[in-house]
Amino acid sequence: MYNGKINPFLAGFLLVGILSCSNPAPETNETPQEESTANGYDSAMAAAYEADQYGMHSYVMAFLKAGPNRSQSPEEAAEIQRAHLNNINRLAEEGKLVLAGPFMDTGEVRGIYVFAVESVDEARKLTETDPAIQAGRLVMELKPWYGSAALMGLNEVHKKISRENP
Repeated sequence: MYNGKINPFLAGFLLVGILSCSNPAPETNETPQEESTANGYDSAMAAAYEADQYGMHSYVMAFLKAGPNRSQSPEEAAEIQRAHLNNINRLAEEGKLVLAGPFMDTGEVRGIYVFAVESVDEARKLTETDPAIQAGRLVMELKPWYGSAALMGLNEVHKKISRENP
């Protein structure tokens, strides 16, 4: 059960994956009549976020689970965690990762990633670059997922509300 405190191991990766990707809301010179309809539809934004007719986008969701090798010393675990966070930031900056964050309990499933990639295979290759995966501290279960294309703009919004970059 969540006790109001964030596990120190997980705290470093809370929201890090949504810090750096640059998918800003598109600027447009269209008049309001051209860019929207009665329901607020914005065709320029839909195109920039690669939304389908329902405003949705295909992603790959990764469930990060506790791996078989969690016996590192505290110093070694901290070094792996820092490298894990650096990898998250890199993937976000490349526009491949639109969301990342830990679960706030100590269960088997430690956190999630949402990748903006074409296939589970591409997401698998990206997860293999994660030092925590390489060290066996984490394993990932990957699932294709269909969600709002608005997630593509989440990182830009997050940069505007985050005072610190863990």
